[in-house]
Amino acid sequence: MVRTSTSDKLLKLIAEKAFKYSDEPTFKLASGRLSNYYINCKMVTLDPVGLNLIGEVTNKILAEKFGQLNITAVGGLTLGADPISVATSLMSYQAGTPLKAFVIRKEAKKHGLMKWVEGDVSSGENVVITEDVITTGMSTLKAIDRAKEAGLNVVGVITLVDREEGGVENIKKEHDVEVCAIALKSDLLKYYRAK
Repeated sequence: MVRTSTSDKLLKLIAEKAFKYSDEPTFKLASGRLSNYYINCKMVTLDPVGLNLIGEVTNKILAEKFGQLNITAVGGLTLGADPISVATSLMSYQAGTPLKAFVIRKEAKKHGLMKWVEGDVSSGENVVITEDVITTGMSTLKAIDRAKEAGLNVVGVITLVDREEGGVENIKKEHDVEVCAIALKSDLLKYYRAK
């Protein structure tokens, strides 16, 4: 992605608020593995400045990378993707190019229609999956699979951070989609070391 002042501001905010580093691997990841890095994007995705920057940057990526694909909605696996999708949807409306947001549950609803995907989306729509952090890519792959099971045509993925640990490659190997990362772990580490 081409860097802009807005994407640089978002990268800096992620580095300052969401990125933690330790010389020893002390941070336990969802996989159970210990890491030197911990990235808690909720510190940015639940921040008003962060939400505004996310909405601007994701809409720019959508226009640049997916503009010709008739995207109608963005969404991902709850909880990490939810504020990203909503910020993107809100900013798209304000820009005059409205996109819907949707949520993919971690478990199917146990009553009513028992759906995995919530939101005003229908089978056949072109969508982009949102994600906060990609490590192994497993949660993104689950989101893509659930979206496809609901009949959605997944054409791409936007993530705030790629931890550069093989997740993007795993996603591309399983599905023919473009994956766009706003920040790389190496970008965040540069900011951290420059402090």
